[in-house]
Order: sequence, then C-alpha cells, then structure tokens
Amino acid sequence: MRNPLTTLIARAAEVTTTVPPRPAFLRHCVLALVAAVAAAGSFSAHAQAFPTKPVTLVIPFAAGGPTDLLGRALAQSMGASLGQAVIVENRVGAGGTVASAYVARATKDGYTLLLHHIGMSTAPSLYRKLSFDPLKDFEYLGQVADVPMTVIGRPNLPANTPQELIAYLQREGKAVNLSHAGLGAASQLCGMLLQQAVGAESTTVPFQGTAPALTALIGGQVDLMCDQSMQTVQHIKAGKVKLYGVTTRERLKPLPDAPTLREAGLKDFEVVVWHGLYAPKATPAPVLAALNTALKAALKDPALIKRLDDVGVQVVKEGLQTPEALHAQLSAEVNRWGALIRQAGTYAD
Repeated sequence: MRNPLTTLIARAAEVTTTVPPRPAFLRHCVLALVAAVAAAGSFSAHAQAFPTKPVTLVIPFAAGGPTDLLGRALAQSMGASLGQAVIVENRVGAGGTVASAYVARATKDGYTLLLHHIGMSTAPSLYRKLSFDPLKDFEYLGQVADVPMTVIGRPNLPANTPQELIAYLQREGKAVNLSHAGLGAASQLCGMLLQQAVGAESTTVPFQGTAPALTALIGGQVDLMCDQSMQTVQHIKAGKVKLYGVTTRERLKPLPDAPTLREAGLKDFEVVVWHGLYAPKATPAPVLAALNTALKAALKDPALIKRLDDVGVQVVKEGLQTPEALHAQLSAEVNRWGALIRQAGTYAD
C-alpha cells in the first residue's frame, strides 16, 4: 500500500504543474503546504522513535533526601519502560526554584524532566520575584506519589505524647526551636501549619537540606522537626528521635502505633507531600504521551510499589497519573498555600 504521506505530496506536486502562472501566490501556497506536510511526517517519525538517548530527571533537592530517593526509584522503573536510561541530576538551590527554572528553559524535546513536590505550588507565594510560572511554563505528565509527614522531636524532649507536645508548644512558645530543610521545603511548610494549628509561634531554624536538619535534631541541637516518612521511619524505629504523630488521615503501615495528629486533637491538620512530573512547555504531544505511558508503567512496578510502601509512601491511583489531574492539583495547592504564606508574611526574597 502506498504511503498516504507520499500520495499527498505527489498530488500537491501535480497541482503545482497545472496551476497557471497567475496568480503566483497560489503556487507558493501549494509549495508551502508540501513543505509543511513533509515536515509533519518527519516530526511524526521522530516522535515515534522517542527516546533515542538517555532522559535526564532533574531533582530540586540534595542527593539522599526524600525527593531524591523517590526520584531514583522512579527513574529506574521509567528507564525500564522507556528502553533508555533515566539519569537523575540534582540541581539544588532556592527551595527548588533553581531546578524548576532550569527545566522551564530546557530544550522542549522530552529529554529533560522535573520531579517536584508540594514546593512547586508554594514558589509563586514564597518568591515575589520568580523567573518562571508553575502554571504556564510546564507540561504536566501526572502525579506520582504521596509522602506523609511525621512530627518528631529530639530524644530528650520533655513531651512524650502528642497532647503533651501541643501543651509544650503552647507553653514554651518561641523558646522551642523548630528545624526545617530550608525555605520552600516540605518540612518548613509542615512546620508552618503545625504552629498555626496549635496557636503558638516557635523559633524556626533553617538548614541546607533535610540531612543536616535531621542530624541536628538527633544530636539535640534543635527541639522539633516535621519531615517526610521516607527520611524518618528508620530513625524512628531505631529510637533516635521521638515520634509524636503522622500528618495523614489514617495511620501509616510502617508505623502502626503512631497516632495521627487528628487523633491528637488537631482536627484540621493534614499534610501530604504530593509529587508531580513535569516537562518544558511546548514539548511535542506524542513525546508527552510516550512519557506519560512510561510513568504509568513505572507506577505499576511491584518492586517500586514495595520499596515505597516500606517507608509509608503511597503511589497515587491511576486516575491521578494524568496531566489533567496534576494540573488540577497544582492549581488548587497554589491557592491553598498562597493564603497561608501571605498570612504568615514569610518570604524567601
């Protein structure tokens, strides 16, 4: 059977030989059509071949942190689905905005992707001068996984139960040091909500990453921290920190004895660190479709699911693994966190 594209070009060429010399613009239009059709065919073949080389997955935070651990697990499974290596690249700085800006400006070919968490939705409010727009400068591939937060304290903190912790925070106020991994980090956002929920202001202590913040907590240099279960479960089980509660509606499988903060009386307190996968705006639709297919295949990988389940991380349901679901989530969260950040008057610039 003759290739439809070849047939169309042949017919267009025939028209150019029968068109009278006047008006000349008609001949030019037909030639332009031939060129456009040929280009479309070339593009289609290129898109169908994607990927022909390794894909880079940019992580906005340091190696060894929660988002990095999730990203490396995802990269391994997506690479198997794509038939090409997915290489993780950590671009750290400014609460994730350095990496986001880099991907927003990257070549629009699907070979540079961004895995970002809830911080993607807080950037427009935390940074009054932002070089990118999360809602306009990216293509959305789908949500990936939800990571619970845990509220933990130094080993010798006087409070022993969630209720005692709430009373301690209300009584001691700014004498309590609350550490976090830097402005825009999930630990900072969770800490802001915790202070608001208990009606008490603590002294926040920023660190450059989760690892040093957690190290300071374990060593007793700071009092309290709110961080993702991917990072804290091992330290909780080892007894290196005190666990006061989890930030989800239901208890976590790896920590079945840990109460939710809702159970402790903070009824409106819930923080889940959702993650999404992004590509630069105007990445070709066939390439985006191939990447979304690879994402969905990766999130069905039993090895990935178990690896995440062991630290309390839940792969999102298939209905959320779509561009539309990620866009809706991001839009809603931009509004939610924007109101909180403006109320707190906390900015990163």
